[in-house]
Amino acid sequence: MNTIITTLLLSFTVILLVIAGMSIGVMNGRKAISGSCGGAAGGCELCTGKGQCRNKRKAAQQEN
Repeated sequence: MNTIITTLLLSFTVILLVIAGMSIGVMNGRKAISGSCGGAAGGCELCTGKGQCRNKRKAAQQEN
């Protein structure tokens, strides 16, 4: 039982240190953490649901 508690506390501490490290990196002027679409508002078909990226890709293939 004692090893389980120790493992849980150690895991929790490691996770907190990772989160704190990422937070400090962002606060010190590094690039902000962004989503899968690169943080662009409405720039991806996954975000907008309009298929803009797919349409651009099809147009580029037709030109070649």
